Amino acid sequence: MAVSISTAASAEEPGLDWPPTLALEHVLVQTSLYTRHFNPQPDHNNQQDLISLELHNPHRWLAGTAWFKNSFDQPSWYFYAGREFPLWRPSDDVTVRAKLTAGLLRGYKDERQDNIPFNHYGIAPAALPSIGVQWGRFESDLILFGTAGMMVTGGIRF
Repeated sequence: MAVSISTAASAEEPGLDWPPTLALEHVLVQTSLYTRHFNPQPDHNNQQDLISLELHNPHRWLAGTAWFKNSFDQPSWYFYAGREFPLWRPSDDVTVRAKLTAGLLRGYKDERQDNIPFNHYGIAPAALPSIGVQWGRFESDLILFGTAGMMVTGGIRF
């Protein structure tokens, strides 16, 4: 079933169009700057070495992939899609926004497989909320990974 929205509403509030437009507006490349576990354990890794690539369309939808070392120093992947939600625009160059992504997480294995819920066959569903700021071509996010911890990322748009 297709949802139709008037052209006027779409122009005023980008992102109401469904399905999302397959047009590339920009690419975001990010890395991890800081990680903190809420209940740190001696075997937790706080140096994720994350590198991610996100493809954004003009209506704030996105798709991406991220490689990182998980909390137990295992190489991991997150394949996801999501959406940005603008919250505040204090100037033409600065936007404060929320972001929600959801996808599949791969990499928690062996004795660590049960450290994340629903990790069957080494792949688990994941949803990550964040709040961030865009300043020109630069972006930074505070990402919550469940009840386990948080990560601050920094990136640049191309």
